[in-house]
Amino acid sequence: MDKMDKMNKMDRLVKVAKLYYQLNYSQQKIATELGVSRSLVARLLKEAKEKKVVEIKINDFRQQKENHAKYIKEHFGLKKLMVVNVPKNDNTVIKRYLGEKCANYIDGLVREGDVLGTTWGTTIYEIAKRIPKKQIQDIKIVQLNGGIPHIDSNTFASDIFNSFGRAYNTSPYFLPLPAIFERSEIRDMVMSDRHISYVINLAIKTNIALFTVGDIRKNSTLLKAGYLNEYDMEVLKENKAVGDICSRFIDIDGEICSEELDVRTIGINLHHLREKETSILVAGGEKKTQSIIGALNGGYANVFITDQFTLESVFQSIYNI
Repeated sequence: MDKMDKMNKMDRLVKVAKLYYQLNYSQQKIATELGVSRSLVARLLKEAKEKKVVEIKINDFRQQKENHAKYIKEHFGLKKLMVVNVPKNDNTVIKRYLGEKCANYIDGLVREGDVLGTTWGTTIYEIAKRIPKKQIQDIKIVQLNGGIPHIDSNTFASDIFNSFGRAYNTSPYFLPLPAIFERSEIRDMVMSDRHISYVINLAIKTNIALFTVGDIRKNSTLLKAGYLNEYDMEVLKENKAVGDICSRFIDIDGEICSEELDVRTIGINLHHLREKETSILVAGGEKKTQSIIGALNGGYANVFITDQFTLESVFQSIYNI
């Protein structure tokens, strides 16, 4: 009597299924092991699935990513969400891939008569240097917020706006000013200059806004520039700041964290971003998860471009996974 004859029917199904699916035996090896024909082994494996002794689950991670993107798009009421597949969870690699994706999107978006406003930084620089030249008339490019002079890390502000200007054969409108002034009175005086106020008003009128988010870290650009003193940092910490948009600091709900700091900041106010026909947030890197959520909670973007790693981090943070 062979081994199979000593088992009841269910035991046989379990035995064959374990050998095949858990121990990776071939059907021929199972037949030899149990002293039965290969055709019987095949029939038993089929029966094991029919009787749910074996249940096969396929994890389609592409479908999972699509589902998470759909949830995030609906959760924040976005009109478009683009997820870039990057080969490595590395900030430099992520920025490069986001730059290419966003440059292609903007190229297909810009039309005659548009006013495109943008911030600065390494992510935006990766976009600007990939913007293809386009034969189009009456395009204006404008800087949305002040810059960061004289620090070690390059924000590429001039490179960014000159690249956009060359692509669309136009002269960009710069804000050659600090992002944050030491006192609000100085900022107000500068804002009263007719040339500066013209650029700010043009920034307000942009129908396409392109921006990223900064996070709160010791090596963040605004902190390294010396714009924030110890008192400012304490206020931001107490008010649970998660990052900045256009040099304006927000909490997880997208609310301004410090009014005193905000009135020292030059550039468009954040509520203007909500009024844009197209307001594009492009950001990647898991360290920016909270600042991204703050920006989306605030309703400052209706288009979000990110990578699959950051998307997953945002999804898990929102749903507390």
